[in-house]
Amino acid sequence: MPTSLYDLSVPTFLQTVRSIEGFLGRAAAHFAETRMDPDKFVNTRLFDDMAPFHFQIEAACHHSVWGVEALKTGAFTPPALVGSVSFAELQTMVVKAKTALENLTPDEVNSWAGRDLDLQIGPRSLAFTSETFILSFSLPHFHFHAVTAYAILRSRGVPLGKRDYEGELRTRSSCSDFDL
Repeated sequence: MPTSLYDLSVPTFLQTVRSIEGFLGRAAAHFAETRMDPDKFVNTRLFDDMAPFHFQIEAACHHSVWGVEALKTGAFTPPALVGSVSFAELQTMVVKAKTALENLTPDEVNSWAGRDLDLQIGPRSLAFTSETFILSFSLPHFHFHAVTAYAILRSRGVPLGKRDYEGELRTRSSCSDFDL
């Protein structure tokens, strides 16, 4: 059985969104143990010219949920960024993204396969199909922001390892819903 649009997108996003949820929980525990105010952490950056932690979480949520929404609508139009929010609000944002992704069905997402999807970025217009948008735009952006959030946490001493990022792998024995 070939890999479907659903297989390429939703389970892949969910694997990492669940990891983000987990490493935010680990970060909250670390902040409590070290008596650090997590709300002061949300503006932390790896480098001065990079976006802060809160942006990384928000962008990861947008590229997952709104990346899949773009398959349905034919346009990537995430809501405006909310900006600096509390650490707890970031955790809530991730839970909402996870829930939205979990509510998508394979039949629903697969019905959007092969559609045209046009993206306007400033003066550039990019023409995709559903599959090329997910594979070459949405997933790379999503993973960039997720790994950057992870790296910010690690750079500030939150005890995380590679397995915290990779999450629950979809091995043959765990993939009863689809074949890869």
